Amino acid sequence: QVQLVESGGGLVQAGGSLRLSCAASGRTFSFYDGGWFRQAPGKERDFVAAIDWSHSTFYADSVKGRFTISRDNAKNTVYLQMNSLKPEDTAVYFCAARRPVPSLRTGEYDYWGQGTQVTVSS
Repeated sequence: QVQLVESGGGLVQAGGSLRLSCAASGRTFSFYDGGWFRQAPGKERDFVAAIDWSHSTFYADSVKGRFTISRDNAKNTVYLQMNSLKPEDTAVYFCAARRPVPSLRTGEYDYWGQGTQVTVSS
C-alpha cells in the first residue's frame, strides 16, 4: 500500500512559478512510477507528467517545456516544477503512483493523493 500527500499549491500570477511536492509512504516507492494529473472545474482529470524509477519522463503536450517532473528516492518524493504558468493551468493537481509498466505513456495508476489547488490569475 502506498499513501501520497501533495503540497505546494497556491495562488500565483500568470508567468509565475510553483513547485508541487508529493510525499509517499512505502519502502518500495523508489521502484514505482510517479505521475501528476490535474482536474479543472467541470472537466475531466487530465494527465500532466510521469516519471519512472530510472528518472525517464513523459509530458503532456500542453505543459512540455514549462513543467518539469523529478523525484528524490531518498526522500520518497516526486516533484512538479511549474514555470511560465497560465490561467488555463488552474486546476486541482493530483499525485499518483503505480507499479512499473512498460511505457509511461499508457496505463492506469493505483494510488492517488487528495489533490492540491493551483490557481493562476491573469
